[in-house]
Amino acid sequence: MTAAHPLLEADRVLVDYPVKGWRRPPFRALKGISLTVGAGETVGLVGESGSGKTTLGRAILGLAPVTGGEIRFEGRTISGLGKRERRALSKDIQVVFQDPYTSLNPAMSVGDILTEPLLVDGISRAEAERRVRSLLDEVHLPADAARRLPREFSGGQRQRVAIARALSRDPRLIVCDEPVSALDLSTQSRVLDLLIEIQELTGVAYLFVTHDLSVVRHISHRVAVMYRGEIVEEGDAATVTSEPAHPYTRRLLLAAPVPHPARQAGRRAERHRFLAAQAAPDH
Repeated sequence: MTAAHPLLEADRVLVDYPVKGWRRPPFRALKGISLTVGAGETVGLVGESGSGKTTLGRAILGLAPVTGGEIRFEGRTISGLGKRERRALSKDIQVVFQDPYTSLNPAMSVGDILTEPLLVDGISRAEAERRVRSLLDEVHLPADAARRLPREFSGGQRQRVAIARALSRDPRLIVCDEPVSALDLSTQSRVLDLLIEIQELTGVAYLFVTHDLSVVRHISHRVAVMYRGEIVEEGDAATVTSEPAHPYTRRLLLAAPVPHPARQAGRRAERHRFLAAQAAPDH
């Protein structure tokens, strides 16, 4: 990557999905999205269900059709790549999904799950097994985890296995698609801290997709807020998540729960006042 190019760049990206029905126009899920992710940076992409945030992540991974605009990785256009080129690119761009159990083969041991992509890359089995031991250590799982099946682990431990699999090929970028939303709060915190630790060790960049502003505040350098297929606010994570400028971002912030009954009651009352003001005729 040269200094002239960010690691990842989405440039006015459009994504359309066909709609059932004769001559009905397609549904536009992304409406000219522009976003960059620098090397070693975490960009949080936040919004409600249906905002388009997951669609952008899928477009970057080649899983959603890019109707217009471009997605570039290290200055090279990657939107519209064929299967062979996309498979080669997967070494640099990996993904961690929301539900680790459905993304891990339940019939394979953790060792086989982690070894498989390394063997496909032509690495010897002995070297692959050494790499697996190192990966398990990186994500703070015991060495004997390699012999166990995914169902023998807790949700947080399974997500650590999924993170280890994403790291196995030394990617430059990981798309994290709601990776902690299915976990309890204490497990969420441990997984987020693990991702931060891994980034400090490896320099990997994250596009972190979530609906939770408190999560992106914890892990992100910058935050982009999506609403109905558009980015409505973008900036430094601390600023966007504490002093949002856009009414939609403020609504998201007020909807986020806080682990204190009195503060939660105050936030709920503030949210009701804000929504009432938004509904008033002069707004």
